[in-house]
Amino acid sequence: MSATDSSLLRPKLLGRATVNVVVAVSVLYTLLPVLWLVLASTKNRDALFSSDLLSPSDFSLLQNLKDLFAMDGGLYGRWYVNSLLYAVIGAAVGALVSVACGYAFDKYRFRHKEKLFGLVLAAVMVPQTVLALPLYLMASEAGLVNTFWAVFIPVLFNPFGVYLGRIFARGYVPDEVLEAARVDGAGELTTYARVALRMLGPGLITVFLFQLTAIWNNFFLPMVMLSDQDLYPVSLGLYQWNSSASVSPEYYPVVIMGSLLAVLPLILAFVLLQRFWRSGLTAGAVK
Repeated sequence: MSATDSSLLRPKLLGRATVNVVVAVSVLYTLLPVLWLVLASTKNRDALFSSDLLSPSDFSLLQNLKDLFAMDGGLYGRWYVNSLLYAVIGAAVGALVSVACGYAFDKYRFRHKEKLFGLVLAAVMVPQTVLALPLYLMASEAGLVNTFWAVFIPVLFNPFGVYLGRIFARGYVPDEVLEAARVDGAGELTTYARVALRMLGPGLITVFLFQLTAIWNNFFLPMVMLSDQDLYPVSLGLYQWNSSASVSPEYYPVVIMGSLLAVLPLILAFVLLQRFWRSGLTAGAVK
């Protein structure tokens, strides 16, 4: 190998090594808290306070599970069901609404379309915590505070999902296919439901996963809207238990075990739907 080839190869190897180091650090940064959570969930309270997580003794996984679902009369099970209702149903309905709105923005012409879409893009940049107080006042006027609907209705509308819906409609649904369906006599709703929505499947799954993650991790809105513990999602319930742990240490093991179980639905959803999610994210690259 000549000196010139060696000098050209050295920066490439250095760049590759740098990338590998950055990726390795990122993976460790992501996985180490999860690993700690898995190990901590198998230990009893004394082992947690002694930081003896790697020891094979004091294995209390089953006891921690039993204590979790028995604590405070089995509230955690109720919180888990609430989160599933908020997140799964809310993400499914919200994804349908977002994709339909994005489809309308892309395929139809109406007055002030781009201005309205500009408002949608502006809404993407508004933090959800800023909207919590106005939403609370609106829910109070409607008599919905401290009800299931006070949390469920606001999560159905996601400006970022509308933006993604328009991108997917542009990439996946050719105008020629819609025109052919109209020539065959299909109405607009039939064309959307039977033709466009099937083509938008990967985009619908992508928006669903984004909204599922956001709703499942939603904390501030339920904290503002709800005072009845039976309506809490997992995130708010675990926060309350964690606040009580400083006074009652028996809450520490159940909070850790509850946090581990709270991660499982998101992991399961991404594993089962990753094929559609990947194809949705790469749509713009292959069109």
